[in-house]
Amino acid sequence: MRETPRPQGTADDLRPGPPQLRPGRALAHTPGASGSGSPHRSDSRPPQTPRGGRPSDPIGRSGTTPPVPGRPASFRSFLLLGLPALLFALITWQVVADGPLLRVDERVSRVLVHPDRVSELLSDLGGVGVALPVLALVLADVARRGRRAGARRWWLPPLAAALVMALVPALVVPLKEFTARSGTPAVPPGTGYYPSGHTATAVVAYGAAAVLLLPWLASATARRVVVVACAAVNLAVASGLVRRGYHWPLDVLASWCLGTVLLTCLTLAVSHAAHDAGGGPPAAGQDGETRRGPAARRR
Repeated sequence: MRETPRPQGTADDLRPGPPQLRPGRALAHTPGASGSGSPHRSDSRPPQTPRGGRPSDPIGRSGTTPPVPGRPASFRSFLLLGLPALLFALITWQVVADGPLLRVDERVSRVLVHPDRVSELLSDLGGVGVALPVLALVLADVARRGRRAGARRWWLPPLAAALVMALVPALVVPLKEFTARSGTPAVPPGTGYYPSGHTATAVVAYGAAAVLLLPWLASATARRVVVVACAAVNLAVASGLVRRGYHWPLDVLASWCLGTVLLTCLTLAVSHAAHDAGGGPPAAGQDGETRRGPAARRR
C-alpha cells in the first residue's frame, strides 16, 4: 500500500511554539511514554534529575537549594569586622588631626561627667586586677570541659582567647603614645588617654569569657543570661569611666570598636577549631536536649 503523501508546510507551520498534533495522525506515545501529555520517558528510564538533586550553581541560579551558602556569613563578618575597624580609624584620625568631632566629644563629656563613688567602682570592673582573674577562671573551666569531652584540640580555644587578651596592651599602649590625647578636666593634666585601656580590657576579657562559655551551655536561657551579663558589665564600665571623668566618650567608643574586631577574630578561630575537631562542646538540639560529640558518645 502506498503511503499517503504528507502535506507541504505552510508559513503558519514555521511559527515558533510547541508542536501541534495533526488530525488523523496516530499517537506515537502511550500513556507511560514521553510526549505532550506525560513526563515519563518511553524507554522506562527515570525522568531527568529533579531540581533538588542538581549540583549547586556557584552564583545560586536555578537548581540550587536556597539559601546560597556563604553570603550571610560574609555579611556578618563585614558588619563585625569592617564597620568597627572603619569607625575606629575615623575616630583615631579625628584625635590625631584635632578634628571637629573632638569638639562634640568635649561638649558631651561636660554634660555626662559627675564624679562619685559609684562611677569609680564601676570603672574598676575594667581593671586588670578584676577582669583578668575572671577570664583565667573561664579559660581553665573551658579547657577542663574540652579535655573531658575528648576534643582533639581542647587547648586551642583557651589559647586563642589568651592571645587575643595579650593583644590588648600590645595595641593600646602604642596607640596611647601615638595619639597623646590629653585627659578630661576631672583628671590631672597628662596625655595618653586614647583609647581607653580599661574599656578594651573589659570588652575583650568578659567578651572572650562569654565566647568560650556559650558552646558549653545547653539551654538557651543560660546562653541569654551570659550574653546579657557581659553586655551589662561592659556598659557599666563605660558609664563609670565617662561619668567619673577618667576618659572622653570617644576614648570608650574607640575601645569598643577595637574590642569588637578582636572578639570577632576570636569567634571565627573558635568556630574553625570546633569544625575541625572530632569532639567538642555539646550541641543543643531543637528539643532542648544536649547531644555530645563523637568522642563523647564513644565513652
